[in-house]
Amino acid sequence: MAVLSFLSRDHTVAAAGYSRWLIPPAALCVHLCIGQAYAFSVFNLPMTKLIGITQSAPNDWKLTELGWIFSLAIFFLGASAAVLGHWVEEGGPRRAMFTAGLCWSGGFFLSAIGVYLHQLWIVYLGYGVLGGIGLGIGYISPVSTLIRWFPDRPGMATGMAIMGFGGGAFIASPFSVWLMSRFSTPTHVGVAETFIALGMIYVCFMMVGAAIVRVPPPGWAPAGYVAPVQPKRLITTENVFVYDALKTPQFWLIWWILCLNVTAGIGVLGQASAMSQEMFRGQITAVAASGLVGLFSLFNMAGRFIWSSTSDYIGRKNTYFVFFALGTALYALVPYAGAIGSVALFVLCYAVIFSMYGGGFATVPAYLRDMFGTRYVGAIHGLLLTAWSMAGIFGPVLVNYIREYNVTHGVAPAQAYNVTMYVMAALLVVGFICNLLVKPVHERFHMRAVAAEDEVAAAPVFGSK
Repeated sequence: MAVLSFLSRDHTVAAAGYSRWLIPPAALCVHLCIGQAYAFSVFNLPMTKLIGITQSAPNDWKLTELGWIFSLAIFFLGASAAVLGHWVEEGGPRRAMFTAGLCWSGGFFLSAIGVYLHQLWIVYLGYGVLGGIGLGIGYISPVSTLIRWFPDRPGMATGMAIMGFGGGAFIASPFSVWLMSRFSTPTHVGVAETFIALGMIYVCFMMVGAAIVRVPPPGWAPAGYVAPVQPKRLITTENVFVYDALKTPQFWLIWWILCLNVTAGIGVLGQASAMSQEMFRGQITAVAASGLVGLFSLFNMAGRFIWSSTSDYIGRKNTYFVFFALGTALYALVPYAGAIGSVALFVLCYAVIFSMYGGGFATVPAYLRDMFGTRYVGAIHGLLLTAWSMAGIFGPVLVNYIREYNVTHGVAPAQAYNVTMYVMAALLVVGFICNLLVKPVHERFHMRAVAAEDEVAAAPVFGSK
C-alpha cells in the first residue's frame, strides 16, 4: 500500500523550491526508452534466422510475419492512449510512468520467452500488445504535466520530451546490434538475451523518471509569468472535458491534420533506404543508404524540438501551415531530384520533410492545449493518437502498393515512387485545408458552460405539476 500511495497524484505535488527543469529529464527517461520502437527493425533479419543461424531455415519466421510485431505495437500505442488517457490524467504522471515501465519492459521479457520457445504469438502478445500498451501510456504520461509547468513555453516543453522518442531509436539501433553481437554464438543469434537486457535497462530508466516527476501545486506559475488577460484568438484560458472534446469539429480537424502529416512521413520513413538506392542506382550504396536513414533520424529528432519551440512564437496553426505548404512543395520536388540525378537535392528535401514529420508530433499537444485548455490535454492527446495508428497503416500501404503496381506495369524502379510523391503532396494539400478550417472552440463546450447548463437542467421548476 505504501508503494501505491507513493504513486498517487497527491504524493506527486512538488514541494517549495522544486525546479521545473527536472520535468523534461523525467519525461526523457521515458521517451528515450519507448523510442526504441522505431529501431525494432534491427531484429527482423536476425529473427528470420533463429533456427538456421546463418540463413533462414524452413521453420524460421518470415519477414512478412515479423512485420506485424511493429504494426501491433503502433496499433496498441494509439488504442491504449485513447482508452487509458483519462486514467492517466486523473492518476497523475508518476502512476502512469510506473505502469508504462512495467508494461514496456514486460513486453521485452515476454518476447524473450517467445523467441526462446520459438512461438511467434508470444512475441506478438509481448512486444506487440503489452509493449504497445506501455508505449501508449508512456507517450502521453508527461504531456499535461509539462504543459502545466511551462505555461509560458508549452511547445518547447513538449518538444523536449517528444524529441526523446525520435532520439530513442538513434541510440537503440546500434546498441541493440552491439548486444546481439555480444550474446551471439555459432549456434545462437542472441535475440532473446538482448530482449532481456533491454527490458532490464529500460525499466530502470523509466522508474527514475517516475521517481523524479512532480506536478505543480494549485495556482503555481513560473516567476515573472503573468497570464494574458486577453488571450490570443486561438489560445483559450478555459478547459474542455475530455469526452466533450470529441463533440467539437476542432478535435476532428486536428485529428486529420495529424493523420495526414504522419501518413505522408511514416510511409516514406520505412522505405527511405530502399527508395534512395532505387532512385539513385549506382550513386547510393546500401552502406550510404543506411547513413542517410541515420541522418534523417537526426532531423526527425531535432525537428521535434525546433519546430515545437518555433510554434511558441508564430503559433500552432501557422506552424502547421508551414508543414503543409512546404511539405507539398518538397514532395513534388523529389521526382525532379531523381530525374536530374541530384542526390544533394533529394537529401535536402527529405531532411526537411522528416524534421516536419517529427515537428508535427511535438507541436500537436500544444495545439490541443490552445484549443481545449490544460486540464484534460493529456487525455485528449491520447484520443488523438488514434490518428497515428491509422497513419501507420495508410502510409506504408500507399508507398508499398503504389510502387509495386508501377513496377509490375513496367515502370522503372527509379521512377516507381514518382506517383507516390505526388499522392503525398495531395494529402498535404488536404491537411492545409483542414488546418485552415480550425477556429476557436465554441464556449458551450467549456466546462463552466457545461456545468451551468447541467445545473439549469437539474433545477426544479416551481409551479409545475
